[in-house]
Amino acid sequence: MPAVMLQGTGSDVGKSVLVAGLCRVFANRGLAVRPFKAQNMSNNAAPTADGGEIGRAQALQAQACRVKPSIHMNPVLLKPESDTTAQVIVHGSVYGKLGAAYFNGGRASLLDPVMQSFERLKAESDLVIVEGAGSPAEINLRTGDIANMGFARPAGVPVILVGDIDRGGVIASVVGTKTILDPEDAAMIKGFLINRFRGDVSLFQDGYRAIEERTGWRGLGIVPWIAAARSLPEEDAIPADIRGKDGVTIAVPLLPRIANHDDFDALEAEASVRIIRVPPGQALPGNAALVILPGSKATISDLAFLRAQGWDLDLAGHIRRGGYVLGLCGGYQMLGKTIADPLGLEGTPGVVPGLGLLPVNTVLGADKRVTEVDGISLRDRTPFRGYEIHCGQTELDSGAEPFLRLSNGSLDGAVSQDGHIAGCYVHRLFDDSRQRTRWLTLLGGAASDGIDQTARVEAALDAVAAELTGCLDIEGILSIAFSDESIFTKKD
Repeated sequence: MPAVMLQGTGSDVGKSVLVAGLCRVFANRGLAVRPFKAQNMSNNAAPTADGGEIGRAQALQAQACRVKPSIHMNPVLLKPESDTTAQVIVHGSVYGKLGAAYFNGGRASLLDPVMQSFERLKAESDLVIVEGAGSPAEINLRTGDIANMGFARPAGVPVILVGDIDRGGVIASVVGTKTILDPEDAAMIKGFLINRFRGDVSLFQDGYRAIEERTGWRGLGIVPWIAAARSLPEEDAIPADIRGKDGVTIAVPLLPRIANHDDFDALEAEASVRIIRVPPGQALPGNAALVILPGSKATISDLAFLRAQGWDLDLAGHIRRGGYVLGLCGGYQMLGKTIADPLGLEGTPGVVPGLGLLPVNTVLGADKRVTEVDGISLRDRTPFRGYEIHCGQTELDSGAEPFLRLSNGSLDGAVSQDGHIAGCYVHRLFDDSRQRTRWLTLLGGAASDGIDQTARVEAALDAVAAELTGCLDIEGILSIAFSDESIFTKKD
């Protein structure tokens, strides 16, 4: 079967980056490769060519394969709205809202659409590289599982287990995974690899052999800490603040349900920009030139959290000092006068006051807009491109000034009369270097480095692929994924 699955000893062991790197490795060999993740949990989503949304990691992996993202690459996406509920996206569209009962066996009902998507990808590719979710060792979640062994076994996909040595205890985590798994689940694992190694690899050879002896699994290599991976979009983990960087300071308050936090990646890559992600309990920095209110999966509750932190007062002081404010998606909705939730999508139906910084009003609705967009910012006609993923409509008061014009002629967002406060629904606004130059000039900083963000990610994917080619048993991975008869049969 032309497929192989990477599962992890835990969450955040680097599966997403490894899958992306391997997708690029095999695409470079001329294979038609597709990424697949049966179930993802993330508020960092991306639009697809077929009009839906999937996890950001699968969109990156599609880019690594040099193909457009598809809803079939991530058929089930869970977008957390609170600690106990999540919006469920199936085949790119809203399926419903589910709580803890979903994890007590309810997921099994979604195995059919998962398998439909997997079979479709198989039919159009030479190789499908599958990413698991969390860890198969979470045996309390095994009943109804569709993300790890609950997918691998019915699909007949062999598994490679990934251990993260940077966390420590990697020998115990790999060997312990085999110990705790049901024997039939453990039999699906055909090999392992060690990720994020720092230092002299020879120092781990005894440990590597110990894993092989105790598991009977084939070792497929040790991956070093790859610096280029830092330039790839993070799916879940929010990057730590980088200290010691000079230049324009941009502050981003960390809301509990922050969404699409990779909106700032292109800005952060600029040598003249420092992004400060402000955690709860800390004030917004007084020296910030720009405060960005990020997207949110729960706008009303995140707005209440913002006020509880006193960030609304910090924002008022920032504006009095002449600072700039930009709201993206949910952050844009917060900047307005009111947010109405007549259907009770986020709780009790009603209307809540916004921050009152832009003359707009938002009504949340069940319909979701998911689309790629491009256009210009109206005041200076600077091009942009990005995408929209949002529920609700925002209307401008009479006489209010729109911020952007889309290429189809429609308007998006709003901007204050003095130009210091703006908001819009467009994610990845800064990916185009021309838009970054506009903002950096506005903020009194240096000009942009001129590098398109897509080109920066492409270079990082190539660098990761080169590292993996040098440290992994690529032929061993192919032998696990392919039968001897199919290995050289490529689809046009």
